[in-house]
Amino acid sequence: MFKSKSDTCSFSETVRKIVEPLCQMEQIEFVHAERVSDRGRIVIRIYLDKTGGITIADCILMNRHLGDLLDVHLENPGPYHLEISSPGPNRPLTKMEDFERFKGKRVSIETAELVNGRKKYKGFIDGIENGNILLLTIDQQTVKIEYDKISKARLSATHGE
Repeated sequence: MFKSKSDTCSFSETVRKIVEPLCQMEQIEFVHAERVSDRGRIVIRIYLDKTGGITIADCILMNRHLGDLLDVHLENPGPYHLEISSPGPNRPLTKMEDFERFKGKRVSIETAELVNGRKKYKGFIDGIENGNILLLTIDQQTVKIEYDKISKARLSATHGE
């Protein structure tokens, strides 16, 4: 039901427009939202962050307020379970500013189409140049990936590798 990447992106952007004013007022960063099916129920997950990290108290407060906002402003959401969470160590990178902010950090990137014969990359953000993400891959190659071709990007924790 919610498989399309464009659906996911547009859903996250729809939620962003609804909740961003409240997030800004609370000095909390909206990171990403997703709508998934989990054991037959719809779950709306909203990832939030702030300087020093988001706390459980922040999540509880934002759950109350954002739930009301979504109930009023989402078109036909149907029954759903709302989860508010920290983005965690595998934080999604959803804005160009994220790539600037996390320069030097390890990431996993998937592209919508082939870039140099591949769609999946792991490496370190080396910079941004003319709308391209410069990635230093694990095998020490620098790859330019057009930001608009990225379908999914996350910080990549190094434990377990």
